[in-house]
Amino acid sequence: MNICVFCASSQKIDPKYVDLATEVGTELALRGHTLVSGGATVSCMGAVTSAARAAGGRTVGVIPQVLVDIEVADNESDELIITADMRERKGVMDARSDAFLVLPGGIGTLEELFEIWTARVLGVHTKPLVILDPWGLYEPLRSLVEHMYDEGFTRANVFDAISWAKSVQEALTLLESPAQPMEPSVEELGESTGS
Repeated sequence: MNICVFCASSQKIDPKYVDLATEVGTELALRGHTLVSGGATVSCMGAVTSAARAAGGRTVGVIPQVLVDIEVADNESDELIITADMRERKGVMDARSDAFLVLPGGIGTLEELFEIWTARVLGVHTKPLVILDPWGLYEPLRSLVEHMYDEGFTRANVFDAISWAKSVQEALTLLESPAQPMEPSVEELGESTGS
């Protein structure tokens, strides 16, 4: 499988998050998967790709020209795709991936998560989507989405479109399992303008 990993580029985070990315890259390669990543060398993004290659895995990096210009591109990638901008980058990552793994990250990671999550809820794709959150960074987000559901802003199946994991092994096992197809009805689409 081609597994896309969304994760942090911040260099101010606790080293445990970088260690988690390293563990993910290693395990992904040991299971024979190709890593699709944001194509940068910094923080968790660099750690996951370096670890995947060190364990014999193939890496595909997708990075916008603006980040190439500030010299953070992972030129060691087996394949490095340079895009015009962030929007094109996400489209290429989506098209090249069979599944998505979200590690702890910042607002860029959240943007990527919500785009893939929304597309799953709408039935645009059937690719597995997993959040790996061993330390509960995303628990407030989970509570927020539950509250949005309670207030009628999202569909009941919003959590059917995503899985949550506490360990790397659990996350990859979930990614390797077929995702449940999501086929919203006309009635569901009319229930809420949110997704």
